[in-house]
Amino acid sequence: MDALDLARWQFGVTTVYHFLFVPLTIGLGVFVAGLQTAWHRTGKEHYLRLTKFFGKLFLINFAMGVVTGIVQEFQFGMNWSEYSTFVGDVFGAPLAMEALLAFFMESTFLGLWIFGWERLPKKVHLACIWAAAIGSNLSAYFILAANAWMKHPVGYEVVDGRARMTDLWAVLTNPTAIAQVPHVVAAAFIVAGGFVLAVSGYWLLRTKAPMWRSAARAALVMTALAGAVVAGTGDTSARLLYEQQPMKLAAAEGLQRDTAGAPFSIAPGIEIPGLLSLLATHDPTATVQGTEDLQAKLEQQFGPGDYRPDQTIVFWSFRVMIVFGLTAVALSVLGLWLTRRRRELPPWLARIMVLALPLPFLAMISGWLLSEIGRQPWTVTGELLTAASVSPGVSLTEVAISLTIFTLLYGGLAVAEAVLLTRHVRKGPEQTEPAPATERLQPSLMY
Repeated sequence: MDALDLARWQFGVTTVYHFLFVPLTIGLGVFVAGLQTAWHRTGKEHYLRLTKFFGKLFLINFAMGVVTGIVQEFQFGMNWSEYSTFVGDVFGAPLAMEALLAFFMESTFLGLWIFGWERLPKKVHLACIWAAAIGSNLSAYFILAANAWMKHPVGYEVVDGRARMTDLWAVLTNPTAIAQVPHVVAAAFIVAGGFVLAVSGYWLLRTKAPMWRSAARAALVMTALAGAVVAGTGDTSARLLYEQQPMKLAAAEGLQRDTAGAPFSIAPGIEIPGLLSLLATHDPTATVQGTEDLQAKLEQQFGPGDYRPDQTIVFWSFRVMIVFGLTAVALSVLGLWLTRRRRELPPWLARIMVLALPLPFLAMISGWLLSEIGRQPWTVTGELLTAASVSPGVSLTEVAISLTIFTLLYGGLAVAEAVLLTRHVRKGPEQTEPAPATERLQPSLMY
């Protein structure tokens, strides 16, 4: 093992850990804003209680996401200086827009929302949480646009060994980003929906309070709608993989040779004829390139080397993503059907929702592994190899020390996060003071 291997492990571990908080923040912020909007429109107390309850869970998660995200930027300079040098002139714009526009917008309005209860006019206070939620989604857009550039670089030229941006609009409207952003953001809403369903299921098993049925129904709708978006954008992503990242597509299917009417592998030895070609091109007879034939072509283009990703990880991460993601969405559709016409959520389904909490998180992480490991051995496809991206002056010992420190630090943060979330969930929503009778009769006048 050398410094490159440990640097990759460190970035992978810290990013997976950070990725536990990012999708939950994206989806939960919008969910909380929706609850507060419902309170604004109806004046019903239980919406206010749910807003404050899930708002605290959102804030705990947001704070942990900020702390763990800082480490990502340190690693670019510490372990990946050659990569940073190459992409810096391109990444500067989207990352600056993410920090100066999206993150500042999110954190500023979130602060106003936290301290604005009973201080700001209610309409202004509601606008603050919506602004914070929009900021988190804008942040996701700029980050994903930068990530998409690594998979399909556009709007640049290489000058003196560095990529120089020539077209910011091309970078921000990269077709890979246009497909990736709604796919990832919708998946984040599934993660948030699964989290809310688990919390609601826990309380529905303890109490029959109508507020938990309302929370569960809202989360079921959000998860089901997000699932439809994920499916639609997943189809677009498959066709883009066929055009832009054929090696990733071939590795995800274990396809070794160029094949007309390529089958889709459910598992090794279990195939559906022609389905891969249909998904990738909408033509069941189309030819899909295989890893071995692509390897030969890439050796001719870029010279000797192994241009195949870890096919075992890519193959199984793709299937874990699909199975766990579909299971979470299927549970939401089942829940909507069982709770139609104001029916109560069955206790057995509430238990399943609690037990299913890890599924959307595992699906999201598996999707990230597929996306990033499937691009190897490139950090920037066709331009910069991972082996050429590492910091030349950082030794194996130095990376090992930082990896150990980050592992211990993140382990402590994980315990703190679990304790805070569990304690708050078990405590439940706080009681709120009832509004004056005139306001309850005329909720529209409260604002």
